[in-house]
Parts: sequence; structure tokens; C-alpha cells
Amino acid sequence: MAILVTGATGSVGRNVVRQLVEAGAEVRALTRSRRSAGLPEAVRAVAGDLLQPESLADALKDVDRMYLFPVAETAREVVALARQAGVRRIVVLSSGAVTAGFDSDFHLPVERAVEESGLEWTHVRPGEFAMNKLALWGPSIRAEGVVRDPYPDAAWCPVHEQDIADVAALALLEDGHCGRAYTLNGPDMLSHRRQVELIAEAIGRPIRFEVVSRDEARENYHKQGGFAAENAGFLLGFEDYSGGGTDLQALEEVDPTAAGPAPTAEEVTGVPARTFAEWAHDHAREFLPD
Repeated sequence: MAILVTGATGSVGRNVVRQLVEAGAEVRALTRSRRSAGLPEAVRAVAGDLLQPESLADALKDVDRMYLFPVAETAREVVALARQAGVRRIVVLSSGAVTAGFDSDFHLPVERAVEESGLEWTHVRPGEFAMNKLALWGPSIRAEGVVRDPYPDAAWCPVHEQDIADVAALALLEDGHCGRAYTLNGPDMLSHRRQVELIAEAIGRPIRFEVVSRDEARENYHKQGGFAAENAGFLLGFEDYSGGGTDLQALEEVDPTAAGPAPTAEEVTGVPARTFAEWAHDHAREFLPD
């Protein structure tokens, strides 16, 4: 039984690959470049691109199960090719925004393509990735020992990427998860200020929290480039999930605790979800200067 992991070099995908290898599964990893994969020796890296479904023929040959990174533009074509190749089960990396009803353009179309294919399916819907904080705050922490953010008291439950991978791997390897959508969060509701404190504790260095305006934060993220620049509008409340306008006052009145405890990986794995403090410790070196 071969399992194809798409998005295999991403923060979640790499952990899914490792989990599957440790479980003794035959793993194929889809990458744009085999030479840059940097994956375990036991893994067969296969070249392909989800944006070019015709490139997936070799990757899908004799595959029984697939972990699908979400690419809405080609989801139906990719899923159709997977079914034609004999894939029986697909586990989708989706988003908690689908559960909340915010996402109709990015992850939901992928979920629907898989559900309507007739194949076995499981959706893994993480909320806020803890890894986002490395992308957003890492550069200024490394360079200046500071985080500049307009929302010191904004709070949510960042989820460790390993918890996401644990659930995805179980859904690929075990029965009993088909037809389920698992929403995953971290175990603790933490303000941005508290998250910064936990990162400081993990790296053993003080980090100054500097409150700035939304406009200043957006300008900083645009200068930073990469993930921060691409997502500044949404993350800072200028845009909704689909890129439209927002009601800032309504956003500020949202009580994140009103819905009760957020679901975590423990409900699937039976193991307590990893805390943000654990995540910060796991990534401490990445917050330090080179």
C-alpha cells in the first residue's frame, strides 16, 4: 500500500511523511524538485505540481491513499485523476475557517471535490498555525528582539503543526476516521502578548512588545515580504477571508471564548495536545540570530 503525500516539504507535510515512515508505510512525497526535497531516505520523492495535474501520473501510480494539500483551482481534476489511478482514501489539509463558515473559496472547494468523488475522505481543519508566529515575528525577534503588533490582547489557541500531522497520519493509516471533519486548535487561549512571553522564555532572551497601529503593522509586514506581506490584510483585519472588506468594530467585539473550549487533537489521538510553550521550545533556535 503506497501513500502519496502532497505538500510534502511543508511544515505539516514533513511531519506526516515522518509519521508514516515510522509506521512502516510505503511513502511517496510529491515535490516540485526531487533534489530539494530533503526527505528521509526511505521516501520516494516524485516530481509533480498540483497546479499541473497532468504532471501527477507517475506519482499516483499504484497509490492507495493520499494526503492532499489544498489547491482549489485544480482540486476536481486532481481528485478525478486520483480516483482513476485507484486511490481509495484522501485526507485533506483543510482549515478551521470552513468549520466557522468563513471559507468558501480556498479550502471548502477542495473538501467538496473529495466528498463528491465517492472516495473515502477525512478533513483535517486546523485553526491558527503556531508556525505563523515564526513567519510573522521571527524576523524582528532575530534582528531586534522586538515584536511590533497592534493587538496585544487578541487571543486564540495556536495549534502545533505536529498535532495536525498526527491526526492526518492516523486518518491515513487507520480505519474509523472516514467521513469525519476534525477541527484542531491548541489547548490554551493565549493573547499575543502572552505568546511573545512564552517565546522569550523558550529562547532565554527578553523580547520587547511594541504596540503599533494597524497601518504601521501592515507597512512592516509588507517590507518583510513572504508570508507576512501576502497575508497582512487578512491577519490585521483589513480584509475578510476572501479578500473583501471588514467591519473592524464587529471584529473587535468578537469574544473568542464565547463558543466554549476549542477542539484539539486529543479528541482524535487520545494524547494531550501540544502547548504553545512546547511549540516555542521546539522552534527556539529559529527565533535566534544566525
